[in-house]
Amino acid sequence: MKDTLREAIEALKPDLVRWRRHLHQYPELSFQEMDTVDYVTGVLRAEGIEFRAGVGRLGPDLPGTGAIALVRGSRNGTNGCIALRADLDALPILETGKEAYCSRHAGVMHACGHDAHTAMVLGAGLALHRLRDEWSGTVMLVFQPGEEKEPGGASLLIKEGVFNDPKPTGMIGQHVTPELPVGKLGFRSGPFMAAADELYITVKGRGGHAGSPHLLVDPVVIAAHLLTALQQVVSRRNKPGRPMVMSFGKVIANGATNIIPDEVRIEGTLRTFDEPWRADLHMLLPEMATGLARSLGGDAVFEIVKGSPAVVCDPDLTERVRAAAVEWVGEENVEDMELRMGAEDFAYYTHVMPGTFIRLGTGNPDKAGTTSGLHRPEFDIDEDALVIGAGMMAWGALCELRTGISGPGYRPPR
Repeated sequence: MKDTLREAIEALKPDLVRWRRHLHQYPELSFQEMDTVDYVTGVLRAEGIEFRAGVGRLGPDLPGTGAIALVRGSRNGTNGCIALRADLDALPILETGKEAYCSRHAGVMHACGHDAHTAMVLGAGLALHRLRDEWSGTVMLVFQPGEEKEPGGASLLIKEGVFNDPKPTGMIGQHVTPELPVGKLGFRSGPFMAAADELYITVKGRGGHAGSPHLLVDPVVIAAHLLTALQQVVSRRNKPGRPMVMSFGKVIANGATNIIPDEVRIEGTLRTFDEPWRADLHMLLPEMATGLARSLGGDAVFEIVKGSPAVVCDPDLTERVRAAAVEWVGEENVEDMELRMGAEDFAYYTHVMPGTFIRLGTGNPDKAGTTSGLHRPEFDIDEDALVIGAGMMAWGALCELRTGISGPGYRPPR
């Protein structure tokens, strides 16, 4: 079966490249992926794969921009179901690449590889569908909207009950990784990627003429003290050895050389793995900000938008999929990954069912942009990785249906 699947995936390489390039040219922001999901479901429809569109709705009066498809094996055997996840949305970034397939939507770009993720899950689904007489069970293809924006499309799909019938016994996700060379696959068991919360602080003072600071309450100075003080939570309040990052990437003090503004706006992110500590921080940080601002004569409003939890890869499922990866690409091409402070809403799935998250090597120093970091305007991938990733997703699903559903390591969804 492995050799047959490898041939089927290789035959799909022109399609994988074509799908990925089309999606790259026409990116759409989170929860706006109407054309994207239409393109995906068009491919599914042409192949005769059953699907349900319109999932992942932000509200009852808003359209869903995701889709769920079911690929069913026709051999007698297990009735189990394993899910493969792709994300559809792009980022608000102006692409600077020179390739013919660069974004045609100014200021919107697939700078996180979701175009590749979608193409690879499509490829895995089509290959499995064409080989359906050779395996049993169900593979669910999850085309999820809104990974890059809270509340996260994964949380919406779970709330909508799209995994209730059929009910997957696990989910496999995958993410392009430029720091890994093409051909490599990375795994980590247990906690893998951080919980992420958005931080919004409004520092309030009393502005006026910069030449008369004694008559004012300067929110810029308060904001400067606040930024320094909050970082001491990381270095002095956090337990040594407990991973944590707090970064502030946006500070707006809309004054002038001779104008002190009334307020300063600060925005940042909080990354953690420890849920009790995360909850403590949600109380501690606003208390600190308010107390410090008031001590300097101003005030502060601190808003925390709670994001996805940490990605926790199920040990048993990860061990089985890692073993499948060794069969697919060889032991020398399978690596163990370190904790990553980046966040992923795939995390929601890992808290309701066993899940594992594969890092797919896409870097190649000989191809422009492919070693660039994610969320960069010059980001690109080596498209040779598409065949590897699509094949890994398909092979991982087959191996899980064959061994994980009834094997000794199986645990029902939590």
